[in-house]
Amino acid sequence: MTDLLPSLETVLQTLATGLLVGCTYGLMCVALGLIFGIMRLINFAQGDFLMLGMYFGLAVLSGAGLGATIGPLPALIFAGLAAIPVFFVLGWVIHALLLARIAQRRGATEGEAHQTQLIMTLGISLVLSNGALMAFGSTPVSLNVPFASQAFILDPLGAGDVLVFLNEARVLAAVAALAAAGGLYALLHRTDLGRQLRASADNPLAATYMGIDVVWSYRVTFGLGFGLTALAGVMVATYYPFQPYVGLDFVIVMYAGVVLGGLGSVMGSFWGGVIIGLVQQLSTLVLPLQLQGTTVFVVFLLILLIRPQGLFGRSVERA
Repeated sequence: MTDLLPSLETVLQTLATGLLVGCTYGLMCVALGLIFGIMRLINFAQGDFLMLGMYFGLAVLSGAGLGATIGPLPALIFAGLAAIPVFFVLGWVIHALLLARIAQRRGATEGEAHQTQLIMTLGISLVLSNGALMAFGSTPVSLNVPFASQAFILDPLGAGDVLVFLNEARVLAAVAALAAAGGLYALLHRTDLGRQLRASADNPLAATYMGIDVVWSYRVTFGLGFGLTALAGVMVATYYPFQPYVGLDFVIVMYAGVVLGGLGSVMGSFWGGVIIGLVQQLSTLVLPLQLQGTTVFVVFLLILLIRPQGLFGRSVERA
């Protein structure tokens, strides 16, 4: 039994880390899944939205000096809460000035509008990443909060032989992700606004006949997706160094999580992100660190071979 304790500790530590990382991935995937599930828009700028959230957190904690005046934890909570409305408004403006104008172009079919919007999001991505490079430079930075190097210690067996260390910054990020995902679920399924958004996703034409402003619903959706992604960026910035092209590190994970959870299933995207985080971390028990990404996509392809609609997707579910 004594010989098994180190391996048990390693497995529990890796499992705990995978769950924490997976919850944060889940929030990123939920934001992307929301935009795709309701708008049917493939957003190439999603990773850059995450990057902007990271720099927003840096601006609040370091630029505005809140980290020193009220403390790093209250400042981080403030930055996370403020990121949602700030980037909701920015997403609203981007949709109103760019994406909606393309969709409403006279004579364009729905397919042509979606293709043009897709290209537009690629252009937005290039503008945001290169604009951030000009504004902030290419040097990686981080929030440098003290709890990024501190950990909660768990003693699952109660004898002190097996200890599990939970990084405090990752725990805070996971708690924020769970709270945001739960709030989004309540919004979609317990409010009139949520019913309008789901109606716009299920059948835009019928929703219009019922008096629902579908364009307005899409605008709200895009703003919410931007705001939730920025929140994830603020939390990830506490333990992950970033630079203007950091979005590329996460955007593949986002799309994989959305497809794995089930295209059109917003909350399924969260569980897709959790699964990716678990697979990514657990693979290090038997494989080199360099093969983390390969393992994720092997499992991803195996699951889709068995269940092409994703783990939680249904052919009739769009939100």
